[in-house]
Amino acid sequence: METVCPVKHIAFIMDGNGRWAKKRLMPREFGHKAGAETFENIVNYCYDIGVQHVTVYAFSTENWKRPQHEIDALFKLFSYYIDHYAEKIGNRNVRIVFIGDRTGFSEDLKNRMQNVEEKTKNNGRILNIGINYGGRAEICHAVNKLIAEGKTEITEEDISENLYTSLSPDPDLIVRTGGEYRTSNFLMWQSAYSELYITDTLWPDMKGDDVDKAITEFMRRNRRYGGL
Repeated sequence: METVCPVKHIAFIMDGNGRWAKKRLMPREFGHKAGAETFENIVNYCYDIGVQHVTVYAFSTENWKRPQHEIDALFKLFSYYIDHYAEKIGNRNVRIVFIGDRTGFSEDLKNRMQNVEEKTKNNGRILNIGINYGGRAEICHAVNKLIAEGKTEITEEDISENLYTSLSPDPDLIVRTGGEYRTSNFLMWQSAYSELYITDTLWPDMKGDDVDKAITEFMRRNRRYGGL
């Protein structure tokens, strides 16, 4: 019998890879590699405890401001994990959805992302991977899509149904590692009533116990949704 988790959808702002590497006198790329391994472990743990939807913030629209060598290293890792992780996660009944603007990617990368989505589309759980993702850009994309379809009056439901994350409910819980107290343009529409959990733990140090602490804290919260 599958474990029932009080959190249906958990999202992660995976912060702290660079600082983790710096503490070890290593280049930032070393931290991103360690962070990629943590990503795999944490996502697997979330599904093990019964979470049905996981969203991760892998590369934001603002991350293009970073040094080119770091961007190249990130996309090399991403390219590797498209094949490596997609093969493994597909066997766990997980559907992979890449959320974000793909227009600037190479045709090879876009094709591989599409192939993974197609290969896993019949699986039940959802893994949203934010790559070249920005919350404001996502809302603009949804509105422009609706305008192109001829909509002259747009409702909240219209926007929700046309977001990149339309296959998932709004996140119950957003976890940010690395101790920063901001959401950094992540899931701006979807997070209106999400609970936020901030931890000083750097992303590569994140473990299943840390996820348990976040969920325990979530269960202590009284979610009133504007009511009493």
